[in-house]
Parts: sequence; C-alpha cells; structure tokens
Amino acid sequence: MVLVAGVRQQRHILWKIWPILYQNQRNFSQSLSNNHSACKLKCDLKCISLHHRYHSSKTQFDLVQPNNQNQNQNHLFDFYDEWPADVKTEFVRDMILIEDFISEEEEEHLFAETKKTMKRMRYQYDHWDDAIHGYREMEKTDWWPENERIFERVRSKAFVANVLPHVHILDLAADGIIKPHVDSSRYCGTTIAGLSLLTDCIMRLKRVDENQHKQSREGGDDRKQSGNQSKQEVNNLEKSEFSYFVDILLKRRSLYIMKDSARYKFSHEVLASKSKFMGNEVVKDQRISIICRNQA
Repeated sequence: MVLVAGVRQQRHILWKIWPILYQNQRNFSQSLSNNHSACKLKCDLKCISLHHRYHSSKTQFDLVQPNNQNQNQNHLFDFYDEWPADVKTEFVRDMILIEDFISEEEEEHLFAETKKTMKRMRYQYDHWDDAIHGYREMEKTDWWPENERIFERVRSKAFVANVLPHVHILDLAADGIIKPHVDSSRYCGTTIAGLSLLTDCIMRLKRVDENQHKQSREGGDDRKQSGNQSKQEVNNLEKSEFSYFVDILLKRRSLYIMKDSARYKFSHEVLASKSKFMGNEVVKDQRISIICRNQA
C-alpha cells in the first residue's frame, strides 16, 4: 500500500511539472534553431562576400548605374527621337545583349591568346573604305581549348547552323573609332555575335534606307553608295527620311548578337572615348571584339 501511494504521488507531481518541462524544451529548441539559422546565414553571407570580392571587377558604368537585369534591358538601350512602333519592335528582337556572358578568368584567357597572336601587328590608321581608324584585325581558326569552349557557347547561343569556322578579331586602340557603316553581305550571312573585352564602349545604330545599301555578292562595296547619287545627296536623303537612332552600351565581357534588320537597316559605329550614355561619360580604352559569323 505504501508503494502504491508513492507511485501515485510521483505521478501527480509529474503531471504538475510536465507543462513546465515541455515549454522549456520548446524554448530551447527554438533558441537552438535560431542560432543555427543565424550561423548558417552568417556563413552564407561570408561566402557571398568572398564570391563578390573575387568577381567584382565591375565595368565602369556599374559604378554610376546599377545593373537592373530587367528583361528588355532598358538600361542598355538609349533611343533617340520617335521610332515607329513596328520598327522598334523588330529592332529590339534583332539586337540582343547578354551581360557578363564570360567571366573575368575567361576574358583573361581570350586576351592572352589574342595578345600573343597579334603581338607583331601594328595599329592601322587608314582603312580601305575609311570605316575604321586605330585598329588591328585578323581571322583565326585554331584556339586554345579553353577559349574554343567559349566560342562553342557563343555559337550555340547565336546561330542555328552554317557557322563560319574562322573567328574575327578586331583590336581597337584607345583612340580608335569605327565610323558609321553597314556590314557587307558578301562576307557573311544574317547574323554576327561579338564578345566585348577590356572596356565598355558605346555603339550607335542609325536607321538608313536599306535600298541605298544594297550589295552585290559578286562585287562592289557595301559601304559605298549605289547609283549615281553623291555621298552628300544620300546623307541628305537619309537625314530627311530617318532621324531616329539608338545608343547601346556594350559592357565589358558582354555578348551582342546582331541579326537581320539590325544589320542591314541600320548603320553602326563605335563612338570615341568619353562619349556620354544616358548622361554619363563612358571612357573607352583599348577594346577587343571577337566576332563569330554565319555563312552568307
């Protein structure tokens, strides 16, 4: 009887203190969970911080305007004057920009190989059609394996088929410029895809009358004007018909894909250093563009 009474008394005491023990356990578990989450967050932030420091050689424009990463990339296109809605829709479809397409390390590998390949070449300040000043250029088919893998990514992103095997290298000096011109259809097809190395720059595309720039695949020069009109007359015609144009910020390590209407209905040029984009000065240094093309 004494034993039974003792058990009953212990059970009564246990029922009294059980809610207190349960609440203490919950508080302890919650505290442990919070500490673990805080520790994990701290570790994650540390990893992010280390990653940011390693990959944070931002392009100069990031210092004055953050990267919005919006779908239509309005922060990279600065449209001037009134664009017909259908023309603008077509242009945005045919002019594609991809920021940070390559990493800093990949940029270094590409620059190292192009520097080695072109080390004996001098910058030229005259061009057969007066379109480029302060440049070196060549075509190259054999690349280091790590760089060839980059071009495989470019080709898979920009082309469906008929990609030309050679890659075009255009090295533009810090004081170099590319004047307005329309690309030739005799040397490549509808699409070009270019990687921008070493510096930001501004590319300007201005609407032209494509009939004035029609090219013969057998001969002739796409940048010379057709017919009997003088260059000044053609310029006046273009000015009277089309006054709208767009400035595009080509950021360092980005990929641009220019196809169809963006190539043949617009002239394009690379502006001189210290030109302005959306009110901010862009200092262009030496720029290397590495370009893949499809077959005509």
